[in-house]
Amino acid sequence: MSKIEFSSEQKTALVNKIQGYCEQQLDIEIGQFDAEFLLDFFSEEIGAFYYNQGLQDAQAVVQNRIDSIADELYEIEKPTKW
Repeated sequence: MSKIEFSSEQKTALVNKIQGYCEQQLDIEIGQFDAEFLLDFFSEEIGAFYYNQGLQDAQAVVQNRIDSIADELYEIEKPTKW
């Protein structure tokens, strides 16, 4: 798996969310550098779990669509006599 990377706009938004969370929920004020450090840590150490779950969710959606198509093909099958 390749490294999880964010655009600069995404990274800024995520850093702001981390800072806001720490301030509102933990009553801790952290700077941008510390928030970026936390984001990098979570991306490297936990990101793969979220990524893999997303793949499993996507695979389930695709499998459901394939099953649905197979059912529809069965429904339009013409009867034959042997």
